[in-house]
Amino acid sequence: MEKQILTTALQVAIGVAREAGAYQIAQAKLGVTYELKGAINLVTAVDKASETLIVNAITKIFPEHDILAEEGSATRKDSPYKWIIDPLDGTTNYAHGYPLHCVSIALEYKGQIVLGVVYDPNREELFTAIKGMGAKLNDKVISASPVVELERAMLATGFAYNVRETLENNLDHFQAMLMKAQAIRRDGVAAIDLCYVACGRYDGFWELNLFPWGVAAGGLILTEAGGRLCRFDGAPYSIYDRDICASNGALQQPMVAVLSSR
Repeated sequence: MEKQILTTALQVAIGVAREAGAYQIAQAKLGVTYELKGAINLVTAVDKASETLIVNAITKIFPEHDILAEEGSATRKDSPYKWIIDPLDGTTNYAHGYPLHCVSIALEYKGQIVLGVVYDPNREELFTAIKGMGAKLNDKVISASPVVELERAMLATGFAYNVRETLENNLDHFQAMLMKAQAIRRDGVAAIDLCYVACGRYDGFWELNLFPWGVAAGGLILTEAGGRLCRFDGAPYSIYDRDICASNGALQQPMVAVLSSR
């Protein structure tokens, strides 16, 4: 792909991620109302407005590109480029006033994620990556942690919105990993979890039943920071898979050993 397209795409993604994040913070101060998409899965008007803002900004510059976004702004034009967008990852946190959520924007080219931007407006932290060029947090290069033993690892996980409806609810994996790791956290924002592994705050992350928009940008940021991704059984990972095992690299096999045994 042309370098100029990638450079422009990064600038556009960063600019609109910051704009959407600022809008989310401003709206939170006014009070957030939401509606349910399922038993516990919710959406706010801010999710939808943020997605519209992001999609409009991208399509203005790249009108020929495909779009895949959480709240339904999907367009297919048979382009080799596809933007994958989660306008507000961590909606439940946001709706409850819990200050951890983010904007996640990725660009896929011919089936490979080549650009990732994750912006946390609460902490004003901007994670970015371009394939083959490393990962950064607020323009400083980041790398995954050096931890090599699960017993010394702080991990993150999550539970999907269908946790009450499926037997694949992660409870068995959570229990098994709890007996192996030093600590486990549950933030409710997969994109942030992946970025935290990328910068060494977490040593690993796993989850079931995620969607492409929640992992595309963070996954690239992690691998560009030296981390690794795979499925629970150790097979190569795609953002269109529903189970993900992510780590600093050194913990990949120990984590797979636990996850694949359930």
